[in-house]
Amino acid sequence: MAESGMARHKRGFDSHSATRALSRSDPAFRPWLKRIGSLDYSAQWKKPFEVTDALARAILYQQLSGKAAATIVGRVELAMGDNRFCQRSIGKLTDEQFRACGVSGNKTLALRDLARRAVSGEIPQSRQLQYMDNQQIINALVPTRGIGRWTVEMMLMFRLGRPDVLPIDDLGIRKGVQLLDGLDVMPAPKVLLDRGARWSPCQTMASFYLWRIADFRSAPVKRSQD
Repeated sequence: MAESGMARHKRGFDSHSATRALSRSDPAFRPWLKRIGSLDYSAQWKKPFEVTDALARAILYQQLSGKAAATIVGRVELAMGDNRFCQRSIGKLTDEQFRACGVSGNKTLALRDLARRAVSGEIPQSRQLQYMDNQQIINALVPTRGIGRWTVEMMLMFRLGRPDVLPIDDLGIRKGVQLLDGLDVMPAPKVLLDRGARWSPCQTMASFYLWRIADFRSAPVKRSQD
């Protein structure tokens, strides 16, 4: 992939500046920002990561509680003799060994497809992601079995720290907007897409707060000075 002359995307962003921008762009967030306080994910964005490893872990975590998934990942790492998922380590295990670790047949097929695509060069390296925009990364990764748009969006937000990502199909985000706007029902993804336009270019920060908002059962009491 050619990198010469291409814009480089910095990993991470200033959370405090993004929060201030969010408060200015949408006053509905202001009482929630006071209630929740500051959020900062910068430590995660500084950690090195490999794309194949990140996607393999995402596959294994799908549709499981965090504790159950972590147990399975630990078993697989022990069986592989490696704590890094790559085409070589994935290829070490037979389907029966994956099954013994608690990995479903569909997830095993997804891991095999991921490893195959990594070998063929279809999975971009971390260095290459710096020169790809969000949609290019999504387009490159979603053909992989078991990897949907939501999974890639989580990587964009939590691994790459891309500042303007809004997972419109995420139930937590939709629930957060329901509370934010005092709606009777959760907004449809298309409605959320339009609603989130005013949060750009800080939609990732908005998403972080919406997940926190969704954990509450009621909106904060609005005071005259808010």
